[in-house]
Amino acid sequence: MQMNTISRTISNKKAKVVGRGGARGKTSGRGGKGQTARAGNKTRPQMRDIIKKLPKLRGRGKNSNKSITEKPVVVTLATLEKIFDTGSRINPSVLLEKRLISRTQGVLPAVKILATGTLTKKLIVTSECLVSAAARVQIEAAGGKVY
Repeated sequence: MQMNTISRTISNKKAKVVGRGGARGKTSGRGGKGQTARAGNKTRPQMRDIIKKLPKLRGRGKNSNKSITEKPVVVTLATLEKIFDTGSRINPSVLLEKRLISRTQGVLPAVKILATGTLTKKLIVTSECLVSAAARVQIEAAGGKVY
């Protein structure tokens, strides 16, 4: 064995990678020519451009005619006349027991008593119920109280 015949088993340096898609040779991983090879290349997503061209729908959409405030549940004097006895106290929890109203999403709704029909019984309406002016007159005329 002579010094001039000895060869390495492991090469000293890796071979230079050249060509498209290489790590750092020739096109440096940027492929060929054109827009995609340039610095600052950012092609926008096509779907995004389509979405951006659509008109924006302002407002509340299909709920535009729906009121934001919750409407109270209506109970008439005619139903109170039928179901309650003289001297009964009327509040939302009693109306719930008699199944005149029902809970909405687990909460007792606001109740408003309207003057539809006539009232002859003496009833006591608590402040938890809203009462129309005409209904108040009829309740007090029958000897009841609204407070």
